[in-house]
Amino acid sequence: MTGFPHSLKTWRKARRFSQLDLALEADVSARHISFLETGRARPSRDMIGRLGDALELPLDARNQMLTHAGFAARYPQRAWDDAEMAPIRGAIDHMLDCHAPYPAIALDRLWSLVRMNTPAENLFGLMGIGEGDSLLDLLVAEELSEVIENWPEVAHHTARRLRTESAAQGGIPALDRVADHLSRVPEPDTPTLGPVVPAIYRAGDLRLALFATIAQFGTPEDLLLDDLRIELFFPADTASEVALRSLAKNYQ
Repeated sequence: MTGFPHSLKTWRKARRFSQLDLALEADVSARHISFLETGRARPSRDMIGRLGDALELPLDARNQMLTHAGFAARYPQRAWDDAEMAPIRGAIDHMLDCHAPYPAIALDRLWSLVRMNTPAENLFGLMGIGEGDSLLDLLVAEELSEVIENWPEVAHHTARRLRTESAAQGGIPALDRVADHLSRVPEPDTPTLGPVVPAIYRAGDLRLALFATIAQFGTPEDLLLDDLRIELFFPADTASEVALRSLAKNYQ
């Protein structure tokens, strides 16, 4: 039982909860939380579920808690090409295809590109990136500062996003390393004061200012889906919108 108490205490501290905070969220006594963390009490499957909800744990962390407590893991990890994933693949392809002529991608927790629509393939193809590649590799490439006009701003915003995602997952070294790398980029002299910070891509005469929204599955019961993110890019100005629509016609 040493694994479960340590896991519970680690996640509680990662979420910055006191034992009393967690007890209130999980609707148990602080004394019981203390006993669980010292191994004096054994959790039930139901209790682990309540603690997972209270701590907003990712599915793989919930599986770990279950196995540490002597139970079978609850959440499977299906292969992307599994027959049961066909509706999911169809939904993702639909979202990405319908977002054209704007770029759209699906990526996993390590920022590997699982799916891309044609505009995204064209955009990231300029940087030598395609499906199966990781954007983490791109983020540490020196060439990126030559492609993104406002690289200092984008680098620091991306570093914050990486750290937030890593913390939510209990710490992902690959994300933390890239965040540290991006944090060493000199701060911008004149930061953007608009509602969002777009990434401004330049390639020859092409200039695209894009911002992104992120979506995920609301009720995942599979580890692969719990890790999956859909990123939809939008033009930040009229010139970028015109350019994206013109590019789409060229590739038809």
